[in-house]
Amino acid sequence: MKFGAVPIAQALGGTAVHSIRQGGFVLKKGTVIGAAEIEALKAAGIADVVVAQMDAGDVGEDEAAARIALALSGEAVDADRAFTGRCNLFAAGAGVLVVDKSAIDALNRIDEAITFATLAAFKPVVAGEMIGTVKIIPFAVSERSLSAALKIATSGKPLIRVAPYRIKKVGIVSTLLPGLSGKVIDKTLKITQERLAPAGAAIVAERRIAHDQAALTSAISEVLRDGAELAIVFGASAIADRRDVIPAAIEAAGGRIEHFGMPVDPGNLILIGQLNGKTLLGAPGCARSPKENGFDWVLMRLLAGIPVTREDITGMGVGGLLMEIVTRPQPRSEPVDAESTRVGAILLAAGRSTRMGNENKLLAEIGGKSLVRIAAEEALKSKARPIVVVTGHQHERVQAALNGLLNGLDVTIVHNPHFTDGLSTSLKSGLAALPEETDGALVLLADMPRVDAALIDTLIGAFDPARGALVVVPTFDGKRGNPVLWSRRFFSDLMALQGDVGARHLIGSHAEAVTEVPVSGNAALTDVDTPDALRTVRAAIEGR
Repeated sequence: MKFGAVPIAQALGGTAVHSIRQGGFVLKKGTVIGAAEIEALKAAGIADVVVAQMDAGDVGEDEAAARIALALSGEAVDADRAFTGRCNLFAAGAGVLVVDKSAIDALNRIDEAITFATLAAFKPVVAGEMIGTVKIIPFAVSERSLSAALKIATSGKPLIRVAPYRIKKVGIVSTLLPGLSGKVIDKTLKITQERLAPAGAAIVAERRIAHDQAALTSAISEVLRDGAELAIVFGASAIADRRDVIPAAIEAAGGRIEHFGMPVDPGNLILIGQLNGKTLLGAPGCARSPKENGFDWVLMRLLAGIPVTREDITGMGVGGLLMEIVTRPQPRSEPVDAESTRVGAILLAAGRSTRMGNENKLLAEIGGKSLVRIAAEEALKSKARPIVVVTGHQHERVQAALNGLLNGLDVTIVHNPHFTDGLSTSLKSGLAALPEETDGALVLLADMPRVDAALIDTLIGAFDPARGALVVVPTFDGKRGNPVLWSRRFFSDLMALQGDVGARHLIGSHAEAVTEVPVSGNAALTDVDTPDALRTVRAAIEGR
């Protein structure tokens, strides 16, 4: 292909390399110059123009891109019309993208004029999603280079295809240990079903049994007999060894372990087994979270009928660090044990009490003390230090209700002038007031007068960042309540909240970091939002 500036008279049949604007005349890049364009260029006073002119044996960019795209496309791949040297490829249906990396690399090395780019291998895709593009860099490519590219594209299996989802029926077995809430199992099933939905798969059999080898062996066989084409085991305790309960149960059922562990984090503790021609997955703990992890990489391939071998697993290390694991201990200047962990308390007392009518609920009294004072006194009786009280609405009156509590060094009062912008502004004001050496923050609500020092200390006792207990939540009768204790690891996330939004959604996003603490009584669920609620709580506390 010839390339360069030529006199206008010699430009016939060439392709304009650059757009030209002169007065009212416009010639767009890529225009094939004909007799009309030559006359217009002359009229505009342009003497020469930069063009690309094909030699004998050259193939135009659009034709070359289209021929390569057609040759390399496999199952469930549609090619769009080539334009400006580009031919885009799209998934014709939902499935997992399969590419031949070595062949694609070889194609891309033939000639710098020929390029082919795809999405990441084994990415789940949906119908209509763009999955690849062939781009011819110059305006033409030699027939020789094109032939070499076509030879690679047609020499064996397709360079790109979409493997449709084949497995539609999944069985789930969950093992149980004391302290594992049924709510956790329910949430795990919900998240798993959401994972399966894009593949058109569903949970067709489910068992909940003791974390015991014999019980698990029986349950695995049952879900397979119930029609499951793939079985997933969610252990109450993570798999620690090939001889642990889950792998031992698979072998006792007559199955075999294909591989244990993977160089993907989160997702390290995954197990793949086989039983009667069906795949069994021992799920890592991160599979209970909706966030992408190594479990997704394996599950979606299996749903598309793509075998996952030991070689496949061990080849996932590069790119396998998917995100920071919040439960992983962080480096710090000095080790901190559970006994020396420093937990501060943030008492939120800035609200407007809109559901109480004209009364500020935080100033309402029970047993001769205002709600805000009750909350502050219980915080002071606890192990939490320091105590930060965040005020907003009627802040002078709220501060006056705390008179006598503010003389010590362990109590700080912070006024949030932006309290009308929502709960998040008060939370951020409290966090900003905590010392840098604080390891965690217990967020207390001033309208919960039944939360006492004993409950607060129970939560602090369960807080153990070194062991992954980064968020501590009280529960009563299976329901999560308040206050919630947050590790410093989440302070940046909490500071990023906006508007009248609390941090509850962060708990759902980081399930692996959450420790639930069952408590007696419903103090963790009892707040005062309405006059009726105030009368009920007052009667209970005052014994009337």
